[in-house]
Amino acid sequence: MSPYKRKKLNKIRYELDKLDNSLIKVIKKRTSLVKKVLALKEKRSQIVDQKRINKILSNIKKKSIKNKIDPKITNRIWKNMIWSYIDFERRNFKKK
Repeated sequence: MSPYKRKKLNKIRYELDKLDNSLIKVIKKRTSLVKKVLALKEKRSQIVDQKRINKILSNIKKKSIKNKIDPKITNRIWKNMIWSYIDFERRNFKKK
């Protein structure tokens, strides 16, 4: 790789690192909200709401297409995020 391309690559990677730091802050906020939702759930069976999951994924697909983002990418990201938070809720569910 030429020195010019290497410099350009490093600059792009720096921007990606900054974006990742922003995403960490968003994930922290989302986790806080999920904890509040979990506190309201009375039964473990309330953790998975397939109807809501389908609605979220449908909305993400529409927004992805509108914003010219490959919907396969966003679908995979959101599915992983949703199921990661479902796992989080299951691990942190406390019977009342």
